[in-house]
Amino acid sequence: MGTIRVDNIRVYSYHGCLSEETKIGSDYLVNVEVKADLSKAIETDELRDTVDYVRINRIVVEEMSIPSKLLEHVAKRIGDRIFKELPLVEKSKISVAKVNPPINGDVEKVLVKLSLKNKQ
Repeated sequence: MGTIRVDNIRVYSYHGCLSEETKIGSDYLVNVEVKADLSKAIETDELRDTVDYVRINRIVVEEMSIPSKLLEHVAKRIGDRIFKELPLVEKSKISVAKVNPPINGDVEKVLVKLSLKNKQ
């Protein structure tokens, strides 16, 4: 078992429960960590035998472009797509952080983190 991480994927998206959030948008940081059997890739040195982090980044960007009210919802969508499109992935941890959230306070970011298992 091995771990692949893609850290601090920066996207500008339109998530939130307030109508202003879905119109104005915000900066987000997304982190993805996946666990997979990387033993074949270690031997073959072939991209087809590992988890392609370029595809992880693409999945994040595409899912973040679909507005959601809750960060939990978009994080779960990201995880579902990773499991669907990257079958080597057995477990994932996905965090989605809204930078400078509009919550009447001096808050750097709010973050939701999900730990998921592939059910296939």
